[in-house]
Amino acid sequence: MAERQHGRAGGTVVAAGLMACVCLGASGCGSRGSAAEDPVHALHEAADALVDAKSSKARTSMEMATGGTRVTIRGEGVYDYTRQLGRLRVLLPQDPAGRVAHRPITELLAPGALFMKNRGAGVPADKWVRVETATLSDGNLVTGGATDPFAAAEVLRGTRSATFVGTTDLAGTEVWHYRGTADLSAAARGASGGTRDSLAAAAKGFATAVVPFDVFLDEEGRIRKIRHRFSFVNGRHQATVAVASTTLLYDFGTPAQVRLPAEEDIYAGRIAEE
Repeated sequence: MAERQHGRAGGTVVAAGLMACVCLGASGCGSRGSAAEDPVHALHEAADALVDAKSSKARTSMEMATGGTRVTIRGEGVYDYTRQLGRLRVLLPQDPAGRVAHRPITELLAPGALFMKNRGAGVPADKWVRVETATLSDGNLVTGGATDPFAAAEVLRGTRSATFVGTTDLAGTEVWHYRGTADLSAAARGASGGTRDSLAAAAKGFATAVVPFDVFLDEEGRIRKIRHRFSFVNGRHQATVAVASTTLLYDFGTPAQVRLPAEEDIYAGRIAEE
C-alpha cells in the first residue's frame, strides 16, 4: 500500500493496487412472510435492526482483483451500533514469497473518521493516523481494507431492487437470503449523519454508484452476513479494481468498548510511501 496524509483532520489515504423471508413455522410468520413479499422494505430497515441489537462481533474479508492479481485482507473485532464505533484487527496479505509483509493494523471506526495504528511508513509505533472518511474517494468502504459494518448496513438504505432467494443455515442460525442492488447516492440521502458524507463521497468516487449485494438477515432482521461488490479505478495505474467485501456479524450484545485516541496520540506528520 502507499498512502500520504496532509494535516491532522483532513487527511487523504490513497491505496495503490488495492485500495428474510419465508415463514416455516408458527413463530414470526407475519414479520418474515411480509419481509419476503417486500424485500426492499426489509433491507431499508436492516441498519435500524443493528442499532436495536446494540453491538456485535464482526469478521471482515476484502478480496481485490486487478489484472491477474488477487489479494485478500481479513479483519476481526467488535462494533457498537448505538455509538457507531468499532475496533478491528486487520491482517494484510502475504508477499509473493509467502511472508507476512506488514504487521497487523489496528483500526478504530468512528462517525466520519478512521484511526489506524501500524499503518504507514515513518509513523511512530505509539501514534495513530487519522483520516476523515469523507475525503476518501471510496468513503472508506475500501481504503481501510475492511468495510465499516454500520456503513455496510447503511448501503442497504439505497436498495432499489431486491429478490428473496430463500432460507438457509448460517453457523447454526436460520437466515433469509436476499440479492439485489443499491444506489450509493440514495443510500447517502437516507443514511445517518455519521455515514452520510462518506457514502456521498463513494457515490462520486466509485466507477459506478450501483452496488450489487447479497445479504442474509436473521429472524429479527439483523444482518448476519453481507457481501458487496464495488468497482473503482486505481488512480495510480488507471486500472479497474474489482472488490468483493464480506462482513459477518455474530454474538449480538457482546461488550464493544471502543476508546478513540487522544489528540496528542494522533500523528500529524507526513506518511512516507511504502
